[in-house]
Amino acid sequence: MSSMSGPAALPIPVVMPASKAVFWLIGTALIALMVYYFIGVDQGAYSVFGKDMHIHEFVHDSRHFLGFPCH
Repeated sequence: MSSMSGPAALPIPVVMPASKAVFWLIGTALIALMVYYFIGVDQGAYSVFGKDMHIHEFVHDSRHFLGFPCH
């Protein structure tokens, strides 16, 4: 019994176009800045939502876990 095999297929690298990479980079940076604001900066007193403390209370424990002081 002989096994015949042909040439091995080489994988073709998939390259993302530069315009798509820039889109993902900017989008990721904006989302990261929003997360940083809501976890690290939003205190209620100078919140983008006025005097509302819901976001502050929602992320309160994660603020302390990440080392952000809040009181």
